[in-house]
Amino acid sequence: MKKLILLSVVLVVLAGCLGPEPEQGPVSAEFSPLLPVSWEQVQGWSYDQPAAAFGAFLKSCRAVGKRAQWQQVCAEAARLDPVTDAEARTYFETYFQPYQVQNEDGSSAGLITGYYGPELAGSRVPTEEYRYPIYRQPDDLLTIDLSAVYPELGRYRLRGRIEGNRVVPYFDRDEIDNGVNPLAGQELFWVKDPVDLFFLHIQGSGRIRLPDGERVMVNYANQNGYPYRSIGRLLLDRGEMTSDQMSMQNIRRWVAENPAAGKELLAENPSYVFFRELPDSYQYPPGALGVSLTPLRSLAVDPHVIPLGAPVFLATTFPGTDYPLQQLMVAQDTGGAISGQVRADFFWGMGDDAGKVAGQMKQQGQLWVLLPKEAPQTEPLQSRTESSSQHRETASE
Repeated sequence: MKKLILLSVVLVVLAGCLGPEPEQGPVSAEFSPLLPVSWEQVQGWSYDQPAAAFGAFLKSCRAVGKRAQWQQVCAEAARLDPVTDAEARTYFETYFQPYQVQNEDGSSAGLITGYYGPELAGSRVPTEEYRYPIYRQPDDLLTIDLSAVYPELGRYRLRGRIEGNRVVPYFDRDEIDNGVNPLAGQELFWVKDPVDLFFLHIQGSGRIRLPDGERVMVNYANQNGYPYRSIGRLLLDRGEMTSDQMSMQNIRRWVAENPAAGKELLAENPSYVFFRELPDSYQYPPGALGVSLTPLRSLAVDPHVIPLGAPVFLATTFPGTDYPLQQLMVAQDTGGAISGQVRADFFWGMGDDAGKVAGQMKQQGQLWVLLPKEAPQTEPLQSRTESSSQHRETASE
């Protein structure tokens, strides 16, 4: 019976009904994306103030510090805390080797985008003002690991539900938001604005501001199994916006100005995210590494290329300008749209101000990953994610 259920799920996947979630794995042995370089070749290294990134790296050590390749550098960092910028610079130069990240064609430039944690006005009970639910992980959602029976499918996590004696795809966005409310009783909060809620799904984490002033952090718990479909791309394809106009702010404006068409547009993305409420101790959401993100110093990367927990120097420009943004970051997160060698997402922080900057960020940039000097070069590329990554996409991609 178990094999029959698993086979049913596989067939559903092959039909394109359930979206796979790729897990971390090694890059091809035929291509090494990391080129060892000298510190003088790290563009902007001598101008940064790396003490803030040093603090973010100490958070990473909570997750990776017991691994052989990170033990020494994390132990030395703990002894130095707190540090000045000069001490932090000396620490990284002493214990780390920089590697420039390269694309497969040998180029070193790639896309750098931004993300943030939205803050939504909400309530724990539904009212006329707060009508749009944030759902917890539903009780009937199945998450199936096929690796024990079908090793070739071991990189995929499949979602579905039981209907009679069959496994069927889970409800999509249109069925959940515009159907007969199949998730009644699974609500965590209710919020004012459906577009704000949609962008919370895209970002994967956010903060709910309750009527009494309390603020509660919510974080990705699971997803319904459908692949993300970019509404920004749909607007571009339909000629509603040009690529120069594309931003989260302009998407929000278009939906507000076209309420009926906007509702249909949101429903065209079948992917749906479920959340969990985090303890009060979380001022910022946890990334895929399982530690709280640090505004302006946490970076989302492709973990097939850059190991989570590693310091990464970023050389790009501020959103919408040519002004250099060159500073040390820490790879602490992943994202559904963050795939490839020179590709990263910059965490700007929480709230509307951070969202405005993040929504405008579509810059070209370069990356240098810093690895412990005694660690074999290939080992970090096979590291494993410590916790479930946020389901986070880029609205305009």
